Amino acid sequence: MALFSSDIKDMDGLFVHTLRDIYYAEQQIVKALPKMIDKATDPELKSGFETHLEETKGHVERLDKVFEMHGVDAKGVKCPAIDGIIKEAEDTAGEVDDTDVLDAALAAAAQAVEHYEISRYGTLVTWARELGRDDCASVLEETLAEEKATDQKLTRLAESRINRKAA
Repeated sequence: MALFSSDIKDMDGLFVHTLRDIYYAEQQIVKALPKMIDKATDPELKSGFETHLEETKGHVERLDKVFEMHGVDAKGVKCPAIDGIIKEAEDTAGEVDDTDVLDAALAAAAQAVEHYEISRYGTLVTWARELGRDDCASVLEETLAEEKATDQKLTRLAESRINRKAA
């Protein structure tokens, strides 16, 4: 397996490749969240997932805008990292019978996704600035702020009651 994709020749290629990586990831998250909504039993967790599903659809739209601003086709590249995080979440959720423990597992899985996204968007904002694309950075920063806020909400919810109920 090659360390870098053949489409990466310079920093701009790295930026575009990573945009395509997170584009694929966001599309996979849009597909995975309805399953998490169905499995969640805690009303606030379920509501948070529903809200984040709508936000994630907006993230895809913002990425479409960044692709257009940058003058490249909006398309995804397979992201083994997000595929693995989602697969692990599905496997774990499928093994848990206790609904309180299931909610804790779902919250933790959602945070794993958020942490991946925060990492990607933070990197993309920095690279956009390095490439002189403050316009793209500004759009990506909106999504980064939402991802961080979602992570904070999940932390608050998990620490205030979900984990306690599961224990």
